[in-house]
Amino acid sequence: MIVIIGLGNPGKKFKGTRHNLGREVLDLFRRKYKEKYSFSDWKKEKKLQAEIAKGKIAKKKISHKEVLLAKPLNFMNLSGETVSLLLSFYKIPPQNLVVVHDDIDIPLGKIKITKNRGAGGHKGIISIFNKVKTKSFSRIRIGILPQSLKPKKIESFVLKKFKKEEEKKVKKGIELAANAIDLIIEKGVEKAMNIFNQSKNQDKKIRDKSISNNYQKEPTINK
Repeated sequence: MIVIIGLGNPGKKFKGTRHNLGREVLDLFRRKYKEKYSFSDWKKEKKLQAEIAKGKIAKKKISHKEVLLAKPLNFMNLSGETVSLLLSFYKIPPQNLVVVHDDIDIPLGKIKITKNRGAGGHKGIISIFNKVKTKSFSRIRIGILPQSLKPKKIESFVLKKFKKEEEKKVKKGIELAANAIDLIIEKGVEKAMNIFNQSKNQDKKIRDKSISNNYQKEPTINK
């Protein structure tokens, strides 16, 4: 099984804020690929402190056969509690974990896929590091850095909603991240990094067909 975690804060109050991009990516990914992965509806699992959706992977050449989407029901700085519970309950190794989250150091509309990297001050990632005691998992980092450069008060900035003129770039970043999840599931993190971390691929609209033409045959995430 591979588990994809979309970080953010629960509740209507935080919907549409910069800190909730991880949750928005999972919502789009589930809708867009519902038929491909036979995703269930979202279901709240209080014992796991998460809202989850389960899917199946039909392709025989992919070693893992299930995909789990999860949105923590606790706040961002407690994200590690949910991640720890999920990994323990489903017996998932950290290398099969992908965390999707906003990143103030990446320009708005861009994404970056990384693994074994530091938290960069992100409280959700710091919480996960503290709970799972490892950095050996993958992350899809979605840029929220505005054109006016990094604000001084980051904690309040990430809780603000996007401006109308930013919406086009926000949508682009969410779509890129959703497509990146699909590629990670099918072909592994290394292949996804090679494609999505190239600026030339992000400057144009990446379509599923153009991505699939560059797929390698071997996945890198194990069951």
